[in-house]
Amino acid sequence: MKIVKEAITVTTRGHNDIKDLTPEVQRRLQSSGLKEGQALVFVQGSTAGVTTIEYEPGLVEDLSELLEKLVPSDRVYRHDETWGDANGFSHLRASLLGPSLLVPFAGGRLQLGTWQQIILVDFDNRPRTRNILLQFVGE
Repeated sequence: MKIVKEAITVTTRGHNDIKDLTPEVQRRLQSSGLKEGQALVFVQGSTAGVTTIEYEPGLVEDLSELLEKLVPSDRVYRHDETWGDANGFSHLRASLLGPSLLVPFAGGRLQLGTWQQIILVDFDNRPRTRNILLQFVGE
């Protein structure tokens, strides 16, 4: 069993900015030389999340609208009162989505479905530079 660690840096606009990480994760997996195992994708920070989706404009917009309905950005949260940064909504959205995703790989390829991509969603209320940690475990 071998572990290969990598990192990706992504610049975002915040406000539900959604980035497709799939090509870069696949590229890093191929560079690792591993053929069978699992890929962990983890975003550092408490105002972003990682999941899968069909990365196409309509669904990207639908996801953003759903998150706005579930956790509105135009209300005051207790976090905002504590810290004065007006991003309480972004912390709540990130906790719903979660910071990580585990994807199996075989034959050196991520085992994603045809219409399934790995995405980063930045919920913060300002542009950010995000570090995404990758850990490939396998043979």
